[in-house]
Amino acid sequence: MSTLAARRRHPAALFVVLLLALVVTGGLYAAFAPKTAKAAGASAEDVKAGKQLFLSNCSTCHGTNATGTTSGPSLVGVGAASVDFQVGTGRMPLAAPNTQAQRNNVQFSDEQIAQMAAYVQSLGPGPSVPEKQYTTPGGNAAKGGELFRVNCAMCHNASGQGGALTRGKYAPSLMSVSGKHIYEAMVTGPQSMPVFNDTNLSPQDKKDIITYLKHVENDPAEGGHNLGALGPVTEGMFAWTFGIGLCIGVAVWLGRKAA
Repeated sequence: MSTLAARRRHPAALFVVLLLALVVTGGLYAAFAPKTAKAAGASAEDVKAGKQLFLSNCSTCHGTNATGTTSGPSLVGVGAASVDFQVGTGRMPLAAPNTQAQRNNVQFSDEQIAQMAAYVQSLGPGPSVPEKQYTTPGGNAAKGGELFRVNCAMCHNASGQGGALTRGKYAPSLMSVSGKHIYEAMVTGPQSMPVFNDTNLSPQDKKDIITYLKHVENDPAEGGHNLGALGPVTEGMFAWTFGIGLCIGVAVWLGRKAA
């Protein structure tokens, strides 16, 4: 017993205990931490082709080394997901400086977009293009609706129809937007949007949000015309315009009838 007690009091015992605790904690975190929804990597040929496309179409604003100019920000560290979102939705290349880049016609093929994304990803680590399993519906729409209302509805409206922001900016409608681009917007934070990394919203949470939005998009308006699903503003405007117009029409009709 005395020998065992002496070992417990040894100065190195505390160090060994702390070391074991760190190893166990690290192992548990590696086992249970949320996994990044990362798609397959790109080849060296894709990176090379992407660089040529970048130099031909993007370097005027972002610089030949993608480190940015007065006309465009640095792309080092923004990741492949940012390129796939911006170019894949037609927001880039930007024809002229605007308050906010708008969704537009896509100017490149899927292969070319993937090559440019691979080149930008090679410049510095950043969010990758997500795996398809996380960008397609099939999750929990009820949970996704709850997450959307807590994190997104204040800008995009509870039904994902978008809304106005300050200084001429706006949160765009999320209808008819692919699940992949919705996911990429969450992990890259374009324009005024905050970034929702895997610590804030896990890949499964993002899938649930996408499922909810697709449910809203495909859900028929059982009560009639939804007036854009923008809520009480459009409903009130319609009531005032239609109601007051109806009252004026009735008053004119009654006046003419009395005369």
